[in-house]
Amino acid sequence: MVPSNERDVVSQRYLPAICLGRLVRLGIFCLVLTGSREVIAQIDIQRGEMAGYLHAPTEKVAESYDAGFSMYVAAWPLLKSYPGSRFQSGLFGTWMFAKKDEGFTEKIYSDIEGGLGWWRDTRFATETPKFIMGGVARNFVEWANGPGAGKGRDWSKPQGKYAVIQLSPNVLWPPDGLSMQQGTCGELVGYGYLALPLADEKKVTSGKEVPTGNQCWTLFLNTKNLKGPVAFFAPYFWSKPTLDDPKVVGMFLDSRPADPNRALQMETQHIPSAQATDSKGVTYARVAPTLFPSNNQRESLLVHQVTSYNRSALWDSVSAWLAGGNVATGEIDQNSLVVHKFRQQGAAGWKIYSDGTTKEEKDGVKWNAFATRSVSDTTFGYKWNSQWVKEEQQAGQTVVRLPEYFKLVNAGEKAMEWTPVSAAEVPAETGLAEVDFGWKRPAEIEPYETPQEADSSWKKPGPAAGPFKAVVGDGSTVTYYWYRFADQPSMLNADLTDEEREKMQRRIEMLHRSWTKEREYLPPPAVGELASVDPALVVSPPKGLEIGYVPIVTFQEKSN
Repeated sequence: MVPSNERDVVSQRYLPAICLGRLVRLGIFCLVLTGSREVIAQIDIQRGEMAGYLHAPTEKVAESYDAGFSMYVAAWPLLKSYPGSRFQSGLFGTWMFAKKDEGFTEKIYSDIEGGLGWWRDTRFATETPKFIMGGVARNFVEWANGPGAGKGRDWSKPQGKYAVIQLSPNVLWPPDGLSMQQGTCGELVGYGYLALPLADEKKVTSGKEVPTGNQCWTLFLNTKNLKGPVAFFAPYFWSKPTLDDPKVVGMFLDSRPADPNRALQMETQHIPSAQATDSKGVTYARVAPTLFPSNNQRESLLVHQVTSYNRSALWDSVSAWLAGGNVATGEIDQNSLVVHKFRQQGAAGWKIYSDGTTKEEKDGVKWNAFATRSVSDTTFGYKWNSQWVKEEQQAGQTVVRLPEYFKLVNAGEKAMEWTPVSAAEVPAETGLAEVDFGWKRPAEIEPYETPQEADSSWKKPGPAAGPFKAVVGDGSTVTYYWYRFADQPSMLNADLTDEEREKMQRRIEMLHRSWTKEREYLPPPAVGELASVDPALVVSPPKGLEIGYVPIVTFQEKSN
């Protein structure tokens, strides 16, 4: 529907006009007086979206680099103003799948994706992006976004909400996602996943003769105020869907190496748009003000130093350490990695279309009219055409604002294309200048609450200290407790015996003593500045709980 605050507008050549202001479906009807005769003009503003993929292809590397990856991606406010919960977009990210055997044809979509962005189920959203882990169990039967965050919010159907195990004693992970510091605009977030042997292989899973591997895919961060391993996916998350399907046993990330040649893209599912056709039959569109970070050369540095690792990078040294060998420092072996080179090729697949448009009817944006790829061997970004892309300030930082208006033109061979135009070129009769993409945060936001039953894994054996509170920059307040690592809810739901949990407890205590939050783990970036996690989410353990304890968020609500 057209919001009630959109005014009826007609072309200046029809003035004076008396607008009746009657809304019919998406249309606006106006009574127009031109001399002695009356003309009824209909303006049909159709709501829709701009969506699609921006591709950043890299050269392939040897298959032996199959033990994980890392990269640096820019974090920035994609839209000038947060437009509401239909908005969904990632920033640049990747999809890490397990390797498949040649000829294997079973449908087994399962990977680690996630990254920086905005999602429709985000409750405390701002212009600043958040980070989620984004693990997908077989064919989306479950997914896991972080400790206590997964598919849906119904705890009677956990569906991945117990899949991520907190490792770091220095970060709070709210169920709404890990917030970057408000105002982040172009700084780099270093992150990646490396397999660590924190668990043991199992021959029996949930009482069945089904194996589960020992690969704990661990999120490593490199930010200004938080560095090192944060959390990992329980191997059981990957193997659980195989319990009733022997054909796919052993095909997932609990036991399989990762495919090192991953897609690297920015996936956008909804940037608000509106379109209308003027009296001459020409169709125009307007999109919500869209931003990219900028340096002083109207250039955006977006992805840097995409790296893949082999088993010698970290797995081998950690495995030897946990078996009684020398302490593994956690520093990556520089001889056990490869940096992917960016290719000059690549495509921009954003399209603008109204709600209800079929796939075949969606028309692409003429991206190269205002952007060209800026590529070096290790860094990917865009250079912007100053005719169409203007610099401005956002939260005290320089950004470029992409074209806001487009005209649908014939691109040859029956294809149509949205090409940028200035606001002055769009007829006033379309009403697009009056479209409001704004959104008002609701007075009440439903909180995230974890199970409260006395016999639940949140209460039995329960936390060692708390409750504590932290006020986050996204407008929420989180309540958290300190749990012994082995007693956190995700460990109690990871298909582990008491003996297996205690063995992992001892291993994590070794890591806590040696791997601290300020040390370098991932190879540092060669360009740019590091972003910061929201400072309220970076914490220190209480006295006496420094080793072997982790903070777990149990409640997130709107701040007073």
